[in-house]
Amino acid sequence: MVIALFVVFSAMLFDQLLTQALTSLQSQVDINVYFVADAPQEEIDRIRNAVTALPEVAAVRYTTREEALLQYREDNRDNEIALQAIEELSDNPLGANLAVQARETGQYAGVAQFLLEQQAGEETSTPVIDVVNYENNREAINTLTSFIEVVERVSLIVTAVLLGAALLITFNTIRLGIYTSREEIAIMRLVGASNMFIRGPFMLQGTLYGLFAGVITLAIFYPILIWLGPGSELMFGLNLLDYYLDNFQYITLVIIGIGVALGLVSSTYAVTRYLRT
Repeated sequence: MVIALFVVFSAMLFDQLLTQALTSLQSQVDINVYFVADAPQEEIDRIRNAVTALPEVAAVRYTTREEALLQYREDNRDNEIALQAIEELSDNPLGANLAVQARETGQYAGVAQFLLEQQAGEETSTPVIDVVNYENNREAINTLTSFIEVVERVSLIVTAVLLGAALLITFNTIRLGIYTSREEIAIMRLVGASNMFIRGPFMLQGTLYGLFAGVITLAIFYPILIWLGPGSELMFGLNLLDYYLDNFQYITLVIIGIGVALGLVSSTYAVTRYLRT
């Protein structure tokens, strides 16, 4: 039972790490909207608010002209020619820009279409949007979308296999334990004991197995996560020990609940076989 619950909890931690890694990967992708240098601020605010209101959009980062200039100087601090070119200009040539992040990578196409429609609806005499760089990032976004979909499918398959293995381990182990008591079950049936009377002790035994196995599993994982925590935070951005402690009540309920359910159900079905013979 401890082995089975160890596998279940490992699958939970694996899912958390995978979710964190994919979220971090998605956060590095965005669509940039560059405005013309003399774009009216009210138009910029209108487009910014309209994009923020889209249900597909998770976050919008706005960069003013002044911030864009400071960022340009920072990015080119070792490029004297680029810095001299900016200094020789009497006015800031850079416009404001938006960095738009969608909730899912597959939603970027819809967000880009909305922005392009905004650009197409502008008056040619007073343009606001200079460039929407979705086309430049389309291939990378599509590749990332495909990668995430494959990883999520593999994750579901691996989790299903691990959970299936845990169920088989538990059921077969309890069934073997009850097999040694088959003669006692037969005798109780002969003297007229009801099915529930026969099942009761085995169901209680399975429940207690699940309860104690859950407690032991949680205790085993604590020192393991102390060791894995710093490494998991460095690689995936998620400290497994912090996750364990912050969600201890939820994890305890899940692990012990699964243990009790496995023990109870496995015991009930295992005894049923001998009640039919």
